[in-house]
Amino acid sequence: MKRTFMLVLSAVFIGVLSGVLAVWAAPRYNVTFETFDKQKASFDDPRPVMANLSFKKILPSDVYSKLTYDVEAMKRSWADVVGFKAPDVVGKIAPDIKPGTYTYKDKERYPGFKELMWQDAYKRFAAGGPPHVGNMPEIKVVPTRQYYWALPIAEATKMNTGKTALDKDGYLVDQSYEAGHPFPRPSGKFKATEIIYNWLKCYYNGDSTIILANPMGFTKGLKKDFDGVSSFVFLRLQGRVLTEPHGWLDKRASERREFNSVSMLDDAPRDRYGNVFNSLQYTDPNKFDQDLVFINAMRRIRKMSATDTQDPVAGQDIIYDDNQGFSQKLTPRRYPYKIELIGEREYLVPAPTIDGSRYLSSKDFAFYNMEFERRPVYVVKMVQQDRTYVYSTRILYIDQETFLLYYIENYDQKGRLYRTMDNFPGFYPEMGVFFSTGFLARDHIDLHSTYGRHFAFPAKWLSRENIDMGALTKKGK
Repeated sequence: MKRTFMLVLSAVFIGVLSGVLAVWAAPRYNVTFETFDKQKASFDDPRPVMANLSFKKILPSDVYSKLTYDVEAMKRSWADVVGFKAPDVVGKIAPDIKPGTYTYKDKERYPGFKELMWQDAYKRFAAGGPPHVGNMPEIKVVPTRQYYWALPIAEATKMNTGKTALDKDGYLVDQSYEAGHPFPRPSGKFKATEIIYNWLKCYYNGDSTIILANPMGFTKGLKKDFDGVSSFVFLRLQGRVLTEPHGWLDKRASERREFNSVSMLDDAPRDRYGNVFNSLQYTDPNKFDQDLVFINAMRRIRKMSATDTQDPVAGQDIIYDDNQGFSQKLTPRRYPYKIELIGEREYLVPAPTIDGSRYLSSKDFAFYNMEFERRPVYVVKMVQQDRTYVYSTRILYIDQETFLLYYIENYDQKGRLYRTMDNFPGFYPEMGVFFSTGFLARDHIDLHSTYGRHFAFPAKWLSRENIDMGALTKKGK
């Protein structure tokens, strides 16, 4: 196929988008950051990028046909897996909040918004302005949808229901998990922990995915102080059901019991160009994951310890353990948690987008075209047992139907709200898969914000060489 041309970024980004994308994307779909940027600008752009740059348009027809399924069949199958449909279990709290468009001024007329939203979302339902980006002056409440996962995910979950086990302390029994979502109907003594494992084993971003990312940082005065471009590879190594090879990626993954790998290459700003981060996660809760960083300026690979994953990601209001909101390994060996379920109810949440028309305004740095819907949500509290860890408590809001993490609150060791993060999933109905369309992270102590906009797409050709650190460092150079 035609190779992707090398992208010369604008003066804002300065750097050159080469490295990983030249190998990851170029030989296949001809999708680059420039392709994404032309379809969706950083600000003031309401265009529906997921429609204009749809998978049906960018994927080869044979690939697209293998990744799509009958929608009604997926709905039936997934409802059978979890035992309910979301529209049937919501609508009991503040029933006066009907579908329609509301502005923040309507909060006084409809006190039910305060009851329906978690505290931070209610606070952000306000006019745009300092100290953080991401307020929502206007929202559109839409009817609750039934969401579902692809047929292979549902089938794997059904096949393995009851097989995945936790030990007496609530940690995953290695080799008991094979594929699918491990606890489709969480219950019992470790119900809260099962919910967390459903997220950690979730098929968010599929089996083999490339994400083009543009994280932007903002001061408390809403001045942009960071503008980056990164390229991610998400490669699931165990429990693959969407993309061949199914099961384990290869013999090495099976023998070493590797669960997944995430690789990131920085392309901008210039002082971070060529830096590479690679994380390899193991299935065994007692085996430490492998996290490596290649620092291009030093031409050195640094092996990160479990304490180093608390380091801030440059220019952003997250640490490495905050990947996708929460990606920290549950282990009794280092930084163990006491986990409890503190809520199980409906909330009015930012709905997974289907068209990608949400945008950030350059005038008030607020979000527009935000759709909200009632969702059944688990609220899980994780209390850190080691006071040397950066967070004392983490509170996660996880969808009961899909197991997606919508939002997380992180508190410091003094008990202060430190960082929060919203995930913005995009849903592809014909595929039954959710992909990241971005995130919003905010530091509530330093009053700093990070907004990341993403374009993710399945990349079935990804293999071991795309996550090999030696190969990645050569691309970084």
